[in-house]
Amino acid sequence: MDNKAIATLLYETADLLEIDAQDSFRIRSYRNAAEAINNLPQQVRDLIHDPKKVLAIPGIGKGMLANLQELFEKGQITARAEMLAKYKPSMLELLKIQGLGPKTIALIWSSHQIADIDGVEKLAKEGKIRLLPRMGEKHETKLLKAIEDYRRISGRFLIDVADEMADKLAKHLKKIAGIEKITPAGSLRRGRETVGDLDLLVTGKACVKEKSRQNVMEHILLFPELTDVIARGDNKISFHTRNGMQVDVRLLAPESFGAALQYFTGSKSHNIALRQRALKMGFTLNEYGLARLEDEKRVASKTEEDIYAKLKLDYIPPELRESLGEIEAAEKHTLPELITEEDIQGDVHMHTVETDGKNTIEEMAEAARARGYKYIAITDHSKNLAFANGLDDKRAVEHIARIRAVDKKLAGKIRVFAGIEVDILADGSLDLADSVLEQMDVVIASVHSHFNQESSEMTDRLLKALENKNTAILGHPTGRLLLRRDAYALNIEAVLDAAAKFKVAMELNSYPDRLDLNDRHLRMAKERGVKIVINTDSHHTSHMEKIKYGVLQARRAWLTKSDVLNTLPGAGFLKGLG
Repeated sequence: MDNKAIATLLYETADLLEIDAQDSFRIRSYRNAAEAINNLPQQVRDLIHDPKKVLAIPGIGKGMLANLQELFEKGQITARAEMLAKYKPSMLELLKIQGLGPKTIALIWSSHQIADIDGVEKLAKEGKIRLLPRMGEKHETKLLKAIEDYRRISGRFLIDVADEMADKLAKHLKKIAGIEKITPAGSLRRGRETVGDLDLLVTGKACVKEKSRQNVMEHILLFPELTDVIARGDNKISFHTRNGMQVDVRLLAPESFGAALQYFTGSKSHNIALRQRALKMGFTLNEYGLARLEDEKRVASKTEEDIYAKLKLDYIPPELRESLGEIEAAEKHTLPELITEEDIQGDVHMHTVETDGKNTIEEMAEAARARGYKYIAITDHSKNLAFANGLDDKRAVEHIARIRAVDKKLAGKIRVFAGIEVDILADGSLDLADSVLEQMDVVIASVHSHFNQESSEMTDRLLKALENKNTAILGHPTGRLLLRRDAYALNIEAVLDAAAKFKVAMELNSYPDRLDLNDRHLRMAKERGVKIVINTDSHHTSHMEKIKYGVLQARRAWLTKSDVLNTLPGAGFLKGLG
């Protein structure tokens, strides 16, 4: 069990205890432990046999240590098991509905003994939710919309969750002799923001003969995350994992691996267009290979490059296979040279212990230097985010001095720019004085409140922020949280036009639950000449690795190195901010 899974169980336990109206200190202890474990660079499973190391984790006391030991020994946390027995397991799914927190769920339970989504939806449609204390017709309407949204996205997973599952399964499969390649396909390989089913293609000598394939199948059944098998055939097995994800594993002979990889990677529309092109050229294309129509003889199948070359196309990167003009560009040799993770020279959105981060300025800088970065910017929150201990004007100036001191200390190793993620207030003004913002190298202006403004009001709010002479970057511009919260209403064209006018860069926030801007909006920004900055919004040194998801999103948008400001050296980056 990894840290993310442990943290989820602890968060769930806290929510269930809150539904049960238990002691707030006890509830907080579970949440603090969950947060600490979620951000821990080491795996708890590697520390659990040494209680002193576990107790050294901030937020873990003797009681929580006992809970963790029980979890690893018995596979459960007693408090969580007791709450699920007292109520119903479906209570956990209710907690996934936006706006339906533990207190509201407790209120519904005490009044109607309802603990499942269908039951709550029925109550809302019958007008019974609005009759509860602190509820109303507006709350009831929002609840029905939230349930509808949940059903729409249910069964989908953030890209990092799918990526982590693919990595775990690949490590499990690599233990088998004769396995040579293990490659995710489908929407994960294309870098889609969310993933439904996970496709994994496996090839090597172990996948050729029936007996060895069955040995691989038997080994897959031992995968610790596997819960139930959906189907099993000669060269394919489908199963569910503990988090509900469906995984399809295909075992392929090396000579057809490329064809299968192409077939199971491209979007439906991309593959249809490619097959139609093949037919016009006298070929048939399927998961087994590209073959001549006249005699069914395969002419390409081992690699994707061979297939595209036989179809007189340049190789099309997986992220572009969405039928958005990539085939025409590949034919004309006009595909862009897409940005790569190696092109990124710095990350300029990160938080420290001064607000809601988990590491110091120097720790963040050293972690960035270890990644090969030439610079970073420390951009802690401003005072409007009180829950994040945001900086007021006085603290912000003091923080600038500390950042400058670290920058001086690390001179010649990495640049550390002084910055801020300043809140855009409801009226569009910025949360700190201009005289303070003027002292910053990097000012990221972001919305963190009043998400329900009308489109015209939100747009005007953003336009006013963009017009401020100190605004260098608009942070996570649409405010969405994937699978949790839709983007707020805004006129994105007007915002991008203003960004071009005032020479403000747009952030591509790499954190997997944001990936904001999306690929369509990134293309719109590129068309207007608006520069992009790819950041991680790191609150811990380990979060910097999330940059890969932002780069994937940028590649989906056809972005090149020249479209992204933080591919420039430090001095060039600052100059590019305007």
